[in-house]
Amino acid sequence: VQKPSMVKSPVCPEVEVQELKKTLDRLDSEIALLEKEGFVVQELDRHIDLLHEYNDIKDIGQTLLGKLAGLRGVTTRDLYSHFGLELDD
Repeated sequence: VQKPSMVKSPVCPEVEVQELKKTLDRLDSEIALLEKEGFVVQELDRHIDLLHEYNDIKDIGQTLLGKLAGLRGVTTRDLYSHFGLELDD
């Protein structure tokens, strides 16, 4: 018994290029609409960069809390309440 192939059938390069052009046009239209509403693409890029930085810092903080909890023999939840932090449930 043969297993069905997991490989997708090849797509013609011209068709793939056309699909990518359609996607690019759609995204350009969405950007234009956002700009009409007062958004600036560079500001959105900066906001996204800041969110990435925030998440990196948050991850480091959570890692440190986990290590401290291990050293103290308590749960991370205990440390959150000890330091007055809120848990994201």
